[in-house]
Amino acid sequence: MADFELRSARYLALEAQQAAVRAGDTVIDATLGNGHDTLRLAQLVGEQGSVIGFDIQPEAVRSTRKRLEEAGMAERCELHLTGHEHMAEVVQKSVRCVVFNLGWLPGGDKHITTQWLTTEKAVAAALGLLEPMGVCTLCVYPGHREGAVELENLTSFLSSLKPQEFNVLRQEFLNAGPGAPVCFVIQKQASAANDCSVRSV
Repeated sequence: MADFELRSARYLALEAQQAAVRAGDTVIDATLGNGHDTLRLAQLVGEQGSVIGFDIQPEAVRSTRKRLEEAGMAERCELHLTGHEHMAEVVQKSVRCVVFNLGWLPGGDKHITTQWLTTEKAVAAALGLLEPMGVCTLCVYPGHREGAVELENLTSFLSSLKPQEFNVLRQEFLNAGPGAPVCFVIQKQASAANDCSVRSV
């Protein structure tokens, strides 16, 4: 039997997604990046499921589409060149999982990052779209100025969620030094209303 290993915050997000998502589900990739999460989600939802993705950078949409086409999974994905704060306008049904990787496009312009003003709206929309027992994962990278702002505000925002409606977990390595990634996993309670709305603070 393999040794148990504590791994980075990003792996907690992957484990939560794998545990929550089932074949046939609808899920959202709120930050396409280079498409790694999108492809993994497409594999999890299977032929009958769907992945809806968002990014403001054409380069991210192009590279994600290319990755999906090479894997033969483009048909189960719907990609939108728009900010994730608009997801509630695009998605008209409940979803099983929403994935956020905040920060900048890997290999892209580091001056273009997610911003708390739009991230707040996107997270509120995502939690409103979650079906009961669905999960939202957020990986935050506070090693840059806007990432630190997002982490501080996300912590406050998620701490204010009603425990009767959501469970919220925060994971980080205390000895990893400043700027280490932090992962939040939010699960909508089974007893929460399917159309439970979350207001930005």
